[in-house]
Amino acid sequence: MKRVKGLGGVFFKTNDPKMMKAWYEKHLGIPDAPYGATFEWRKSNEETKSGFTAWSIFSDTTKYFQPSSKEFMINYRVENLVELLKVLKEEGVTIVGEVDEQEYGKFAWILDPEGNKIELWEPVDKVYTDILDQDHVIKSE
Repeated sequence: MKRVKGLGGVFFKTNDPKMMKAWYEKHLGIPDAPYGATFEWRKSNEETKSGFTAWSIFSDTTKYFQPSSKEFMINYRVENLVELLKVLKEEGVTIVGEVDEQEYGKFAWILDPEGNKIELWEPVDKVYTDILDQDHVIKSE
């Protein structure tokens, strides 16, 4: 079974999200959108279909990264989340919470040996494409 198939997102904490979003927009051209920026890319085996990587800044008081106390969280794209979680559980990996099903995909969380929370996402890219504010999508060249 294929496990991770790509990077789904990068999330990090800051004590001043507004200032950091403005800095990244001014100096690196990453737009300040409600949920962060979205980088669009093309799937190598299906070039007519888009994929996405999210980039978001969170307040340092967010509880979204818990139980981890780390400043960053990585989101990985996976193919079959439910089956992967069964395998990970058998392998002794710590699973945090329950699977969260949204219209744009399924999410689950695990911890690595150092307590880094990792988000796993089985995306529904077509739905994600439809709900994105296209003005805040950074297209690959």
